[in-house]
Amino acid sequence: MYNIVKQAHSGIAYLALILLAVAAISAIIGLVSKREFKESDRKLALFALIFTHLQLLGGIILYFVSPVVQGFGVAMKDSTLRLYALEHPLMNIIAVILITIAWSKHKKATESSKKFKLFAILYTLGLVLILSRIPWNVWP
Repeated sequence: MYNIVKQAHSGIAYLALILLAVAAISAIIGLVSKREFKESDRKLALFALIFTHLQLLGGIILYFVSPVVQGFGVAMKDSTLRLYALEHPLMNIIAVILITIAWSKHKKATESSKKFKLFAILYTLGLVLILSRIPWNVWP
């Protein structure tokens, strides 16, 4: 089960990162160019939201079935174990919270510039947080 969840977590990560990057870049371009917020912008942001939530769900399952995560006492003494047990999950939870806040608040915004600004700031920040804690040395 561990290997299946690990492979799914890695595979979904590619889609989540690509969608999140494209949504953030699109929001920045929309904000700078002062264009109207379109249905395609909403759908792109929604797919980024969905895939980051799927990634989080897979990560939570992986956290509990992984032989790598051995508890905080052991993890604090080893930087690699600390990354898996604390830093990676915590940063990704914070990133998904920021992405979810952007999605929630955009629905209440009436101006296109406010919608783009929410997505530009919070999706980009979420993307940076996720990228900062990916275990690059073991990611396929």
